[in-house]
Amino acid sequence: MSNTPHTLHEEFPAEAQKISALKVADPHFAGLLIEYDLVNDKVHRSEARLDLLTETEEETLRKVRSRLKDQIAAALRK
Repeated sequence: MSNTPHTLHEEFPAEAQKISALKVADPHFAGLLIEYDLVNDKVHRSEARLDLLTETEEETLRKVRSRLKDQIAAALRK
């Protein structure tokens, strides 16, 4: 299992300025970023064995993170 943090900066390196602009201009987008960071941190902590989650809990969090990333990517394409 990978222990890569999957930060948005790493996921969308060419979109840093657009992410910053949307974060200020679009409250829904800003909420997606906050939720992504929270879920991503939980996944990373579980992978690093700092927090012990069941396999099912970790898999569910990964799916939520993926869904959020897809929503963020869709907003960046607009």
